[in-house]
Amino acid sequence: MSNHYFVKHPKSKPDLGIIRTYFRGRLFEFVTSSGVFSRTRIDLGTRLLIESMILPEKGNVLDVGCGYGPVGIAAAVFNSNLHVFMTDVNERAVRLAEENAKRNAVQNVEVRCGFLYEPVREMKFETILSNPPITAGMKVVVPLITQAPEQLVEGGLLQVVVRSKISGKRLAKIMNEAFGNVDVLARRSGYRVLVSKS
Repeated sequence: MSNHYFVKHPKSKPDLGIIRTYFRGRLFEFVTSSGVFSRTRIDLGTRLLIESMILPEKGNVLDVGCGYGPVGIAAAVFNSNLHVFMTDVNERAVRLAEENAKRNAVQNVEVRCGFLYEPVREMKFETILSNPPITAGMKVVVPLITQAPEQLVEGGLLQVVVRSKISGKRLAKIMNEAFGNVDVLARRSGYRVLVSKS
C-alpha cells in the first residue's frame, strides 16, 4: 500500500504524462504523474460522472478526492458562475490539479490539500462530487458519505460514482442511511453514479 495514491506523499518518483480528451464536446488537457489515480487515461467512472453530473446554476461545488482534477475542472468549465473547490490528501495530486486548472484556463477553481472535508470544514456546498478512493478502504469512503450532509446546503446534492458490482449496493445503502434517499443518476460500463439530496 506504500505506493497507493491516497497518501500525503507518494513514494514513487514523479513520471509526468499528458492526457487530452473531450467531455461534453469540449477539449481538456491534463498533466498527470505516477503516484496519482488513473494517470494514463480518464477512467470510465470519472468520465461517467463528468458527463452526467448535475451542476447548480451558481454557488459552491466541491470535488472530494480530486486527483489531478478532471471532475472539478470540468465542472468549473461547464459553468463559470460556480466556485469550485477541490480537495485531496495527496500533495502531488494537488499540485497537478492547480497546474491543470491553469492549463484549462479556469479561474473559478481553488485546490486545497487535506483529508476529505478538513480543508473546507467551515463551508457549505450546493453540490459535492466524488469518484471515491474505494481501494483506500471503507474507513475513507464511509466518512466521505456520512459527513456530506453537514457540508451541503438544504437541497444540495452528493453525486458519487461507483463500480456497480464492487461497491454499488453497499454505498447506495450508506447514502440512503445518511440522507434518507438515493437514486441512480446514470449507469454505463459497469459503473453507476449515485445521487442523494440533503
